[in-house]
Amino acid sequence: MRHGKKFNHLGRTASHRSALLSNMACSLIEHKRINTTVAKAKALRVYVEPLLTKAKEDTTHNRRIVFSYLQNKFAVAELFRTVAPKIAERNGGYTRIIKTGFRPGDAADTALIELVDFNELYNPNAEEKKATRRSRRSTTAKKAEAVVAEAPKAEEKVEEPKAAATDSAEEKTEE
Repeated sequence: MRHGKKFNHLGRTASHRSALLSNMACSLIEHKRINTTVAKAKALRVYVEPLLTKAKEDTTHNRRIVFSYLQNKFAVAELFRTVAPKIAERNGGYTRIIKTGFRPGDAADTALIELVDFNELYNPNAEEKKATRRSRRSTTAKKAEAVVAEAPKAEEKVEEPKAAATDSAEEKTEE
């Protein structure tokens, strides 16, 4: 009987399971999303979310605690430098699991696990980036819209310069 056994053992020994989750957490922090099975994704979420909470406060103690789980100084640096500032306002729920179907080889149920704040498609609160370069087409389109908006006023002014232009052409021919 499995009374009191709340977490998924993933069919591995304790040392193998801790190494697997540590490596998957490092990959998730580095790449911001990874593809895996649903069972591993759910186990990883339980493993990595407390580490993300600890990363919100950058102290030596918290860095050492996170390093004891991850055993990768590059992942710890990435976590505290880039991930922690983005998740600072969020009160938990740092990861998202999206089921992606079944794996062809063994029909395992697969999923994509990602950090929520690093996905611009699903993040409606993300600030829109302003374009640094503008094409000529967009500026001419704006000018064309302005001309169309002012068309009733411009019609009267447009006719007068044409008449003046024809007058000046006639004066040149006379000379």
